[in-house]
Amino acid sequence: MTWFDGEHANLLAAQRTAAALGWHDAVWHLAWGLHTFQGRRGLLHDRLAVWQAALDAAAHLPDPAAGIRAHRLLGDVFLYCRRHDEAVEHLHEAIALAEHHEDATEESLAHHSLSWAWQLRGDDHEALAHASRALELFRVLGRRVWEARELNQVGWFAARTGDFETARAHCTAALALHRDHGDSHAEADTLDSLGYIEFHTGHHAPAIRHYRGALALYRDRGNTFQVADTLDRLGEPHAALGHHDDARAVWREALEMYRQQDRAHDAERVQRQLEALDGDRSGLPTAP
Repeated sequence: MTWFDGEHANLLAAQRTAAALGWHDAVWHLAWGLHTFQGRRGLLHDRLAVWQAALDAAAHLPDPAAGIRAHRLLGDVFLYCRRHDEAVEHLHEAIALAEHHEDATEESLAHHSLSWAWQLRGDDHEALAHASRALELFRVLGRRVWEARELNQVGWFAARTGDFETARAHCTAALALHRDHGDSHAEADTLDSLGYIEFHTGHHAPAIRHYRGALALYRDRGNTFQVADTLDRLGEPHAALGHHDDARAVWREALEMYRQQDRAHDAERVQRQLEALDGDRSGLPTAP
């Protein structure tokens, strides 16, 4: 991560140069090589630029997987940018191409991404349907690590639809598998989901423990994008318990991160939460 921090501007310049020279394979692989770093750092505009270049390059490459993956990951970036229509268009194209070329792994991953797209559109039931389809496909493929990740995804959307019993069962199973696989990043995702489940079932102290566990893992991996989201959610059980100083501290940190990541929608929401905390106590978020 330190190396990428220092070399990121040079890598972007290298991709632009490769594109100008028609070195399509290099353009695509630079996007792929930057993908995890840019995702963890929340560099949305740069991610968008490199994957748009990679999609253009993929049209000149012999392997259809290059185009399928470029559509899928460009769809992911559009999701994070809150450009839902463009995201869904690219994700459906990824699924169509994956089905045509019998690439079940990419098809599964595109359904995983579509579940997030439907959440952002406010339809958690449709999101759950796509996550469930991805889980089914990963099980058929025998992709155990992704099966574990999708168990968490199904659990998350089950919680969003109010089915907390199913949600807790899926996320608990996912957590055990992540630890067996040594998949600490997915473990952090699932701890975050369990924090959400505990908060929304009135168990505020366990929610705080789960969120703190997720934060420790995200910070260890330099994933500031997810740190911001978990800090945002951690403020809710603190506020519900009357720990106003703790809630204020985590929301202020989340607000600063959202601003640094150009996530204006999230920053505005957290600003409102802070104003409610400092003003009208009735405006505090509470669990149902």
